[in-house]
Amino acid sequence: MTKRSPNTRRAYEKDVHDFFKTMTGSVATSDSVLEFLHLERAQAVSVVLKYKSKLINKGLKEATINRRLAALKSLVAMGRKLGVCNYSLEDVKGERVQKYRDTTGIDTEAFKRVLAVCDREKLPGLRDYALLLILWGNALRRNEVSQLNVGDFDPLSKTLRILGKGKGTQAEFVDLGEATVKAIASWLDARGSTPSDAPIFISLDYAHTGHRLTGDGIRRIIARLCKRAGIKKPMSPHRIRHSAITAALDATDGNVRKVQKLSRHRNLDTLMIYDDNRGRDQGELTDLLLDDLS
Repeated sequence: MTKRSPNTRRAYEKDVHDFFKTMTGSVATSDSVLEFLHLERAQAVSVVLKYKSKLINKGLKEATINRRLAALKSLVAMGRKLGVCNYSLEDVKGERVQKYRDTTGIDTEAFKRVLAVCDREKLPGLRDYALLLILWGNALRRNEVSQLNVGDFDPLSKTLRILGKGKGTQAEFVDLGEATVKAIASWLDARGSTPSDAPIFISLDYAHTGHRLTGDGIRRIIARLCKRAGIKKPMSPHRIRHSAITAALDATDGNVRKVQKLSRHRNLDTLMIYDDNRGRDQGELTDLLLDDLS
């Protein structure tokens, strides 16, 4: 498959195996893949539609069904390029997905409490403090943070080079706030000399010290810090991102075009969901309607 993101490739491979296991009882092999690609168009579409029906009957979410169908379409597209397949799956339509509505997180005061639990006299506290500031100040995704190397950080220009979502190997630069620059520099200084290709954020537990923090590792750190700060709501890096975007909309009086530079959402409609939830217009109208009844 031609998808460049390692995460996307792994997900697609898993989805292709699921298709073959569901429809044939065995995971994909070279022979079974070729047999599928050599089908006539009507046969192939019929098989995939039956697979889609099975996924729906399992109660899978629309996004999951669409991703699995996308994996099969990618497989067929590659087969066409290689000359071993003469059909497409364009007639197999995905499920309509309602855009996510839950953009809740925590406010700035609550985030300050989370920062306060970081003991910056100790190495883990320095790391966690820098991690929190990057997540909040730049609304980065956890995998974007996990992939950061020491050489991606430029304290002089106050920038960070990241591999953004859907960008493949194409890097982009984000501007850092002064507090974030100082926090990262303090953390790296405390760690000691590190090569430029070393990860910025590493594990400090006994079993994995020095290893790159994974996205899941970052999630566990955020959950632990927020719990220690007394945050009752389950928190994750993505909820911190939601919180930062909402705080930015509050600070700019709902200037979605300006906040788009922070969130790096391709579609302004996504940011409008944040802004609608922030304004709670529906809730206010509901209260007005009920007030008229009393």
